[in-house]
Amino acid sequence: MKANASIYSINGPVVKTKLAVGFQMLEMVYVGHKELLGEVIGIDDIYTTIQVYESTTGLKIGEPIFKSNSPLGATLGPGILTNIFDGIQRPLKEMAEISGMYVSEGRGLNSLNETKLWDITFTLKLGDKVLGGDIFATIPETSLIQHRLMVPNNIKGTITYIKPNGSYNINEKLMIVTDEYGLEYPLTSVQKWPIRQARPVGKRQVISVPLITGQRVIDTFFPIAKGGAAAVPGGFGAGKTMTQHQLAKWCDADIIVYVGCGERGNEMTQVLEEFSELVDPKSHKPLTDRTVLIANTSNMPVAAREASIYTGITLAEYYRDMGYHVALMADSTSRWAEALREISGRLEEMPAEEGFPAYLPSRISQFYERAGYVENINHSEGSVTIIGAVSPQGADFSEPVTQNTKRFVRSFWALDKSLAYARHFPAINWNISYSEYMDDLRKWYDVNVDRKFVGLRAEMMGVLHEETQLMEIVKLIGSDVLPDDQKLVLEIARVIRVGFLQQNAFHPEDTYVPFEKQFKMLQLISYLRAQSIRLLSTHRTIRAITATGIFEELIKIKYDVKNSEIEKLDTYYEKIDLALASVK
Repeated sequence: MKANASIYSINGPVVKTKLAVGFQMLEMVYVGHKELLGEVIGIDDIYTTIQVYESTTGLKIGEPIFKSNSPLGATLGPGILTNIFDGIQRPLKEMAEISGMYVSEGRGLNSLNETKLWDITFTLKLGDKVLGGDIFATIPETSLIQHRLMVPNNIKGTITYIKPNGSYNINEKLMIVTDEYGLEYPLTSVQKWPIRQARPVGKRQVISVPLITGQRVIDTFFPIAKGGAAAVPGGFGAGKTMTQHQLAKWCDADIIVYVGCGERGNEMTQVLEEFSELVDPKSHKPLTDRTVLIANTSNMPVAAREASIYTGITLAEYYRDMGYHVALMADSTSRWAEALREISGRLEEMPAEEGFPAYLPSRISQFYERAGYVENINHSEGSVTIIGAVSPQGADFSEPVTQNTKRFVRSFWALDKSLAYARHFPAINWNISYSEYMDDLRKWYDVNVDRKFVGLRAEMMGVLHEETQLMEIVKLIGSDVLPDDQKLVLEIARVIRVGFLQQNAFHPEDTYVPFEKQFKMLQLISYLRAQSIRLLSTHRTIRAITATGIFEELIKIKYDVKNSEIEKLDTYYEKIDLALASVK
């Protein structure tokens, strides 16, 4: 293979060639004798600048550079699910078998298994006319997910050849589409797509359905819609990764794409071990059957960390185009932004705030804007929901990555280190977190839950905010000086905080809570509050009311009432009445 240029300079992952011609912006290239994967990121009249996605250790000036004449892309086809890739979609399991514990360098392994046979059932026949995006065959990719093969977006015409149903590998020619000019397009089970380019959609739909996570503080207080975007900022030890693990395990998306971007290797190991043992709660099949993991840990090349986010969102969009609802967990976008900063520094670009490149906001917006609930070009409906963790240094939410992320997401789940140290998980601070999806989801709640739900949520939020104001007084002069009605606010707020917002990920009945149970728990707390206010108006004391123990009993219902026995919650109204009737 003839070289198109040679290396002129090497600066970490940034390589330059001098007076080269024929290179295109964002073109994929192969660098050096090892043929390291790279991407053209700058061209001027003298130099062509290349970002290398693998370790450049040992690379020498003068080594060849080879063109590919195509952009950096993801390989899309059966075999993505259950797999574990690095940031540039190399399969880590296969790499470990060849090179051991450490990632090898250079071209060699294909992203998907090329020898495995897949059972293909065609949904179209000879002579049918097709357009880009049309589903022409199905494959049982896993026990949970049916893979739907689609005509590439730039092809339309008539099927002039099609194989019978059977078992084929991903490179076998399955079908030929002939366009109106007589040009033939052979189709296989795979297609390539540039990772930095969003896949096309028919039209964007209005967001109107929540993503149910089973986490009470999210579902009830700060919901996210299917097709929405959320940020989970928090300092070290606040529980970002744990929160994302819970969402990945329990949210009602069809497919999970988990991107470990610059995270510690032991955390990714924990993800891999946990996911391999988990059982999907709805189908009782392995959760890995609907999961793809992209692991680009902190000791892997920094440029591949920057690419991993785009690889993950491209895989998510591919399954969305089949008509699935996909949730993407990015952990963490701060490490991705740090990779941008490092590469920008090596390119000697003018730094902006805290050394980040001036284009940081536009890169963050480009990523989050690829979320959405859409009608695909094949008229199916699907969604991509993005949940990105942010790791601000020193838990400073005013730093650039957190502030720019807030501009482009509509759910903000701010993690509080003091809550985490108090063993309150998820450690989402209800005073500074917010969700802008409530108005969009109101109709869904009215129809599928209860018309009282939105008002009930507002009542509970009001109690929590009133408690925050009262605690300022309590810190100064103690709670004894408060009148009984304000002491009741503190007691009800404690029931909400400990009995509702705090959730035990290791308890079988509390790790995931159905929405029906969440709503009934809120109703009980509201009923206890109303009855206690009524008693106080008859000159009973808050001390006598709390002495009944009914507040503690309500706190424990999250453990005492099983998710399969939600109807037992209705018996607690009688318990509240009996307890409060005994107050003298």
